[in-house]
Amino acid sequence: MNLAPQEIRTFFITAVTADRRRLFKVDDNANLLLQLLNDDRAKSRYKLHAFVLMPDHLHLLLTPAPDVSIEKAMQYIKGGFSFRLKSKMPVWEKSFTLRRVEDPRDYHAHRDYIRENPVRARLCERPEEFPWSSANPTFTVDPPPDHLRA
Repeated sequence: MNLAPQEIRTFFITAVTADRRRLFKVDDNANLLLQLLNDDRAKSRYKLHAFVLMPDHLHLLLTPAPDVSIEKAMQYIKGGFSFRLKSKMPVWEKSFTLRRVEDPRDYHAHRDYIRENPVRARLCERPEEFPWSSANPTFTVDPPPDHLRA
C-alpha cells in the first residue's frame, strides 16, 4: 500500500451521529466507544492524540498507523462502534470531515479546540471536568508526532 509520509498524516476529524441522535449522552455508549478507541490503539491502528465525545458528535486528533489509510482508520472507529452498539437504527452520518494538521501551531489549536468544546457547549465549566474528553486526567492519549511538537 502506498500511503503518504507519516509527517503529513495527522488529522483533525469530526464525525456526527445519524440524525444528530445524542448517543454519547448515554454513559454506556460513551464507554463503549472509549473501549473501542483503546482497543484500536492497542492494535496499533492509529495514534490518538486528543478526543472529545460530545452528545451527538465526536472530534479526534489522530494519526493513522503507517499502513492504515485515514478512511480505514475511520472505518475501524465508526464501523467498529456500530457493530458493538448493535443498534437497529443508523448510528453515524455517512461521511466525516477531516483537516490535515499542518504544523505545531495548527496541532495545538485543534487540541485546544477539542479540550474547550464541552466548555463552549456549557456541558462543564473546565475541560478537565468533562468525563468524555482527553482533557480529563483519567485518560491516556498518545503524544504528538515529533514534527508537530512545539
